[in-house]
Amino acid sequence: MNDFQLLFVSNLLGYATQRNLSPERLCTLSGIDLEAFKQQTSVVITPKQLNDLWLNASHLSNDPLFGLHFGESMQLAALGVVGQIIQTSKTVGEALTHAADFIQLLTNLFDMDVSRTDRTFSVQFIPHPDRAAESPFALRQMLDLSMAFVLHEVDGLVLKRIKPDVVTLAYDTADTPEYERVLRCRPIEKTDANSLVFDGQYWDEPILTANHELQQILLQKASALLNTFGTGQLLNERILNYLIANAYLGMPTLEEIAANFNTSSRSLQRKLQEEGVTYQQLADSIRKSLAVTYLESGRYPIKEISYLLGYNELSAFSRAFKRWTGSTPVTYQKR
Repeated sequence: MNDFQLLFVSNLLGYATQRNLSPERLCTLSGIDLEAFKQQTSVVITPKQLNDLWLNASHLSNDPLFGLHFGESMQLAALGVVGQIIQTSKTVGEALTHAADFIQLLTNLFDMDVSRTDRTFSVQFIPHPDRAAESPFALRQMLDLSMAFVLHEVDGLVLKRIKPDVVTLAYDTADTPEYERVLRCRPIEKTDANSLVFDGQYWDEPILTANHELQQILLQKASALLNTFGTGQLLNERILNYLIANAYLGMPTLEEIAANFNTSSRSLQRKLQEEGVTYQQLADSIRKSLAVTYLESGRYPIKEISYLLGYNELSAFSRAFKRWTGSTPVTYQKR
């Protein structure tokens, strides 16, 4: 396997750990030598092993949409690829065009094609029939993952929460409302293609390279989660890790967190209460930590920091920051 594929499998195991699955058990069931993988000594993961890894992750998590949720959560996971794309791109259109070339570094199950019309542009995922027959479950999960990942990475390139105009799938969905939530499009159309169609205005949108630097900072903060295969963490610790790893696009709602952890918001609240904490407290602790980091760096306007942390109004962020620190963001940054 190449380095990007190894990184991908590593992140899949890291996300499984985040979902409180045992990477040792996952690898054993999938015929993968975890110790050899950790050492990256002559590691070869076959298509069958990768297909089995997806099957076992989905089964053990009781989540048939494991790939979709992984794609929603992995903005930072493929940063090696994303970083190279950003370095060679100036606009969203250029970045997606280059991403189509890079997709083969991560998977050979399908091609990614980017096309443009006068009013829209589309990203289509085209399976290879022979490889699809060899790894059908992995193909489905990788398609789900890639569609969610592309959508969220476009967000990260321009710091806007972008909604596609049209989403089409070539397969039946087990939970259509969840696809609509993650892919931000209703209704999702059933056709013979897997595609995301965007308004053409975003094609020439400049990439915010400074946000790539922010991703790198957060990647360092999340490195323990992404590179350590340990289980047994409390739910609040796993949620904190998730929030750190994905915070550069704002705080997810309680409902979004619950969906990604394949549970109901009520059940998640109850489990957190048993651990003596609320989701609001967890989110605020991350917001405070990141707000201080951003302000101390001096690289980001306060209004941008406010947006990054999920506040629609600057005044709301200012009130929250003063509650946390006793100082306004302006005063704190001047120090």
